[in-house]
Amino acid sequence: MEQEIMRKAEVLIEALPYIQKFNRKIIVVKYGGSAMLDEQLKENVIKDVVLLKLVGFKPIIVHGGGKDISKWVSKAGMEPKFINGLRVTDAPTMEIAEMVLNRVNKSLVQMVEKLGVHAVGISGKDGGLLKVQKRISGGKDLGFVGEITEVNPKVIMDLLEKDFLPIICPIGYDDNYDSYNINADDAACAIASAVHAEKLAFLTDTEGVFRVFEDKDSFIPTMTVTEAEEFVASGAATGGMLPKLTNCIQALKDGVSRVHILDGRIAHCLLLEIFTNRGIGTAITSDHSAEEHHE
Repeated sequence: MEQEIMRKAEVLIEALPYIQKFNRKIIVVKYGGSAMLDEQLKENVIKDVVLLKLVGFKPIIVHGGGKDISKWVSKAGMEPKFINGLRVTDAPTMEIAEMVLNRVNKSLVQMVEKLGVHAVGISGKDGGLLKVQKRISGGKDLGFVGEITEVNPKVIMDLLEKDFLPIICPIGYDDNYDSYNINADDAACAIASAVHAEKLAFLTDTEGVFRVFEDKDSFIPTMTVTEAEEFVASGAATGGMLPKLTNCIQALKDGVSRVHILDGRIAHCLLLEIFTNRGIGTAITSDHSAEEHHE
């Protein structure tokens, strides 16, 4: 029993320098993948974010909802279509996407409120947060899929200042005020850059970055932004990791201090990565000095 108590004390002491270092700092959490589908994992993620808030961080959640959108598109008797991994979004699909994302958004708000923290759910349309233009992929028109052209973070900063936890769904509008669906990774990166986040954490369905994806011994725990660029240029980044790493590199160049790619299928992955000496995912840092992933 005494050993168990001491172990708990050690865990708290290990977390102390990170709590001190990131106190009052903004951390953006991109929430998606399996962690959004499994109710227990969903609850764990929300608990993690609430804990970050209560120990002095300023977390922001940016979430997707692609699998839910596909489900409801199918329920409406339509076939989900993708080009280069991006959803083709015609007007009826856009209508469904916005309804589904807002529903997901408010369910996350509800979970945070249940844990005693005040949250506000918004989309990129609120306060002129995300302005977009039509996104073309490989010369193909994707419909109402937006590429972010401008971020106005005032609404987020106002919410943080008033001690709310912002939860954002990736819907924006163009110059004609038409609604557009935005890739949630893109939205998270653009928002993290605009608010000068100290950290941007991606919850994904992989353990992190591997030199060779099939070889689990080739895991990369830390990379500098230069190493990440070289890795992408070498062609080693494949599948969904390629756009994710490209987004990470851009966010670091735009002033985000550190990006974490975490396996959202692991319970409390956020806490393990941020508050422990070893961490569990891949950290990419803009700092080219000898500073390591966890000092």
